[in-house]
Amino acid sequence: MNHETSRDLYDRALSVLPGGVNSSVRATQPYPAFIERGDGGHVIDADGNRYIDYVMGYGPLLLGHDLPESVRAAIQSSMSDGPMYGAPTEIEVELAEFVARHVPSVEMLRFVNSGTEATVSAVRLARGYTGRGKIVVMQGGYHGAQESTLVAGDAENARSSSPGVPQTFAEHTIPVPFNDSEAIEEVFETHGEEIAAVLTEPLLGNTAGVPPVEGYHEQLRELCDESGALLIFDEVMTGFRVGGLQCAQGKLGVTPDLTTFAKIIGGGFPAGAVGGPAEILESFTPAGDVFQSGTFSGHPVAMAAGLETLRYAAENDVYDHVNRLGKQLRTGIADIVSDRAPGYTILGTDSMFKLVFTRAGATDIDEACIPGYRQTPDSDCFDHCPKTGADVESAETDRWDRLFRPAMKEEGVFLTANQLESQFVSDAHTDEDVEQTLEAYKEFFE
Repeated sequence: MNHETSRDLYDRALSVLPGGVNSSVRATQPYPAFIERGDGGHVIDADGNRYIDYVMGYGPLLLGHDLPESVRAAIQSSMSDGPMYGAPTEIEVELAEFVARHVPSVEMLRFVNSGTEATVSAVRLARGYTGRGKIVVMQGGYHGAQESTLVAGDAENARSSSPGVPQTFAEHTIPVPFNDSEAIEEVFETHGEEIAAVLTEPLLGNTAGVPPVEGYHEQLRELCDESGALLIFDEVMTGFRVGGLQCAQGKLGVTPDLTTFAKIIGGGFPAGAVGGPAEILESFTPAGDVFQSGTFSGHPVAMAAGLETLRYAAENDVYDHVNRLGKQLRTGIADIVSDRAPGYTILGTDSMFKLVFTRAGATDIDEACIPGYRQTPDSDCFDHCPKTGADVESAETDRWDRLFRPAMKEEGVFLTANQLESQFVSDAHTDEDVEQTLEAYKEFFE
């Protein structure tokens, strides 16, 4: 493949954009492909190279790049009426009503502009509602570029994970290993009366989709109930992708106090939301005293895109299609690596998938990790499946980043920028796309 135009664009970008990109995850070796346009389940770069796209905007594009006519018409109608108003519109009410009908924990929503803004607002709301200051987060979890969660270390030695984040923020954040029942018990024994909330993803989407061990989220729910803390599910990634319209919480059968949304809820446009019971949400201004506001919040174009995307998904068997293809990819890749790269692990569920270059995974296809909503101790793969973000981070990330991803790109398969990011199937992907993808995986492992 020829990549000269992307290389030249990257050279220009380095002069005017820090690192040549506007989001650090877009920086790939030796330089990123600059995308010119999307086409169904594919993207075409500035050099005319065509790829099967499993980045899908890092999750928002449930329907792919070619929007159905009903979604496109709703977006165009909203845009033709005017870009935005700084005043309420009916469409934001309709989207809130749709979400409240389908997501078990949600009675009310406050719309914002991104996943980061949603988690920032949820943390502030939890602190304001409980009158407490500490937030428990999962090591390897990701909740956007916000000071309260850019924290590394452990419960006893939390530290900011980025220059520019004062250490005082880390003093109010308690990182614990995901899936570690003993660690979370100890934290609540020591800090229970200080904890405003536990903030967790249903699965660790930014460490390849590590699923929870059976009973772990139920334990979090019980500990929060006993201590008076709130349980916050970050469903920015899983919302309206894992578990369909009821989201991951509905599939898991665990009801959080607050939920953060973004990605699919905006249908490919910038949007996010915090949802939960009216009693808690009405602590936001102007109903309550916890300040939250935003010029572009509830932007009518994003609201129209999100609502029509969800309506289309509900009426057209989208989840059956994307989940079927996701399963084909996971099982097909598992079969390939069992013969050629024993020890590697497949993660993901529903329309999410990821191959992780683990160093000591299952070596037999019958024991290979069978991705799903939970890890069950009585399954053959339990001992091999990663349990924490550290388990994924200790895998062969350089080999994945420097060898595997570029090789797949040359085979016409566009994967996320590194081994840690989940990959996504859209409604626009086809069985032929999956077959071509599996052939590319075979080619690499020959």
